[in-house]
Amino acid sequence: MRLLLLSNSTNPGEDYLSWAKAEIKDFLGNVPTTALFIPYAAVTFSYDEYEAKVNKVFSALGCKITSVHRVWNPVQAVEGAETIIIGGGNTWRLVQQMREHGLIEAVKAKVEAGTPYIGWSAGSNVACPTMKTTNDMPIVDPHGLNTLNLIPFQINPHYLDVHPQGHGGETREDRIKEFIEINPEMFVLGLREACLLRREDNELKLVGSKTARLFKKDWVTRELRPDEDLSFLLENTIPQVPFC
Repeated sequence: MRLLLLSNSTNPGEDYLSWAKAEIKDFLGNVPTTALFIPYAAVTFSYDEYEAKVNKVFSALGCKITSVHRVWNPVQAVEGAETIIIGGGNTWRLVQQMREHGLIEAVKAKVEAGTPYIGWSAGSNVACPTMKTTNDMPIVDPHGLNTLNLIPFQINPHYLDVHPQGHGGETREDRIKEFIEINPEMFVLGLREACLLRREDNELKLVGSKTARLFKKDWVTRELRPDEDLSFLLENTIPQVPFC
């Protein structure tokens, strides 16, 4: 299985997906390819706009994008895809639309058979067993919280440590601790912006300029270094390795 899971698409002051272009290019390789794009996380802009925005980036990397909203049979399009890309936006809307078009099962089967998968933000959320660690408001009913289960742990994209002055609500860490209290068997990785996970079969690495924060109930929260081997997460086991 080959996965590239980004926390975010855009850093302040940078072009769209600029920070990740080199890693995306390396992941795709040097041979021109095509990809099926799933734009269903878009809410305040059209699927046509989303497709054009993503295609502008990927075409420069030698990958031509076609959005699934243009095809007559979405499941058939997934089954024939060379690469599958799922963009960010609202995870609730994304899962609702994927479920209604029969794409949860189709994408899972296709990626598990070896088709490369790239996702960012909501697209990384749906690679997890469930969408329960998304940051998004539930603007629609997705008819179930289970997602692609391409990795056996949860990701919280856009992870923030900050607790703004004057803010009396829960921090991101507080919310994740609520999750692991109810789901003690599950790891949650707080993936900070400008960071990504790359899976190549049974190997998993963190790539980026920041550490990631790893949570599990009854276990000391850890900071994981960039380029560190995180393959233990694919086995859902407590690691016997040093941390930051």
